[in-house]
Amino acid sequence: MSEGNTFWVSLAEKLLGLLLTIIGALFLYFTVTSTIALGVFTAFFGFLSIVVLLGGLFLLLVKPPE
Repeated sequence: MSEGNTFWVSLAEKLLGLLLTIIGALFLYFTVTSTIALGVFTAFFGFLSIVVLLGGLFLLLVKPPE
């Protein structure tokens, strides 16, 4: 890959990580605030929101190969 393409790939990775982190945090917030409506599925949706949140944080923190 050329030098210019590496910058755009890295930028896209960081933006996707930021987007996933925000979505995961919102999922987690809405899961915690609506435990009565979710009933027995609270743990399932809580687990899924934590997975999305960790995926976003992973994309933000990992340095792409040069």
